[in-house]
Amino acid sequence: MSVLDPKVMRHLDALNYYTATRKYDLSFPRLTQDLDADVVVIGGGFSGINTALELAEKGITNIVVLEGRHLGYGGTGRNGGQVMAGIGHDLNAVKKHIGPGGMETLFKIANLGAGVIRDRVARYRIDADFCRGYGYLAYNQRQMTTLRSWFDEFRAVDPDEDIELLEGPAVRRIVGSDVYAGAIKHMGGGHVHSLNLLLGEAQALAGHGARIFENSPAVSVEYGERITVRTNAGSVRAQKLLWACDGFLNRMEPEIAGKTINTYAFQIATEVLPDDLIARISPIRGAYSDIRPVIDYYRVTTENRLLYGSATRVVDRIPQDLAGWNRALMLKTFPYLRDVRIDMAWGGPMACSANLFPQIGTLSGRPNAFYVQGYSGFGVTPSHIVCKVLAEGMSEGSARYDLMARIPHVSILGTDHARPAVTTAAKCWHQLSGYFNGRR
Repeated sequence: MSVLDPKVMRHLDALNYYTATRKYDLSFPRLTQDLDADVVVIGGGFSGINTALELAEKGITNIVVLEGRHLGYGGTGRNGGQVMAGIGHDLNAVKKHIGPGGMETLFKIANLGAGVIRDRVARYRIDADFCRGYGYLAYNQRQMTTLRSWFDEFRAVDPDEDIELLEGPAVRRIVGSDVYAGAIKHMGGGHVHSLNLLLGEAQALAGHGARIFENSPAVSVEYGERITVRTNAGSVRAQKLLWACDGFLNRMEPEIAGKTINTYAFQIATEVLPDDLIARISPIRGAYSDIRPVIDYYRVTTENRLLYGSATRVVDRIPQDLAGWNRALMLKTFPYLRDVRIDMAWGGPMACSANLFPQIGTLSGRPNAFYVQGYSGFGVTPSHIVCKVLAEGMSEGSARYDLMARIPHVSILGTDHARPAVTTAAKCWHQLSGYFNGRR
């Protein structure tokens, strides 16, 4: 994983929709003492907090979470908030490693995410603006062939859910745009305020007795039968460790640093819009994404804003004017929003694996040192699935964990100085492959 690009650092502290609308006045102290624990987690995003909460629900509560900045500083507090089906970009990319039986298992767990989030929100009464309604969007007939296949798969997995295939003018029943040839309306998916979801989950975790520390970056790790993680002002000695830093690992653990590479995604939030305009944009008040190799994704919020995001499609670069760059994409989809003001624009890194599939496992020769990373831009829902499976592996063990952990994690050359060239080449290949798998 590459070191964070200094050109994007200025966007990390910019005001974004999530920090501007957080509902939890929740903060945790800096670690200033030496502690003993059963599990120490490095990283206070969805991966770290969700895995710790899954463990706590199993009765493993002597957990310490160390976050270098504040909870949700990484991708958890900067994403689209999309609650969608799936666990990776393309399950067929890992088929050769796990066989037909493994594919069947993966397909079953890949559709659990929305349910896990809904159950979590209900169980802990988390105020995260969860809203049902998702649209998967196709621009042309090649993509419609893919959507028809997805529709059959969705219906087979959840025949009782409100799932509908729409074509031509019928698409406007779920989204107010003329650019799409077809869509799947999936009311089992939806969207959520991801930062409030994380903070609600962290509050639940603390309620189980786990200890959380912010502004406590790890500075060194000493491996052994018990692992010691040191910060500038304290330490944690634990039986097990979880690396959960994703795009913010910053080469701290060399063995997994080269297994992913950072690219960047960018997003805007409009001004608050009138009800009639929101109803035109999104009759189902839902979330949406197209199915191209590099997607546009957007949703409406409870305050009547439109959030719109994407990443550069071919050349890996960081736009100087994030608001202008994203606004141009938004207007291609919704040209009638040309007079709408953009209130916020932000961006951040996302760690991509070579096969665009999340990575879990243990470090070589260190069965008590676990890691999770590489969501490749699809993190909100998959993190809730992956961390459930990871917690099984960190506690009692499970066939599902063994299956996911045995998928090879390929090293990526040039993740530091050659990062822009490597990611540009990868995007070019990703776009080309889209013609052959029905995504272009």
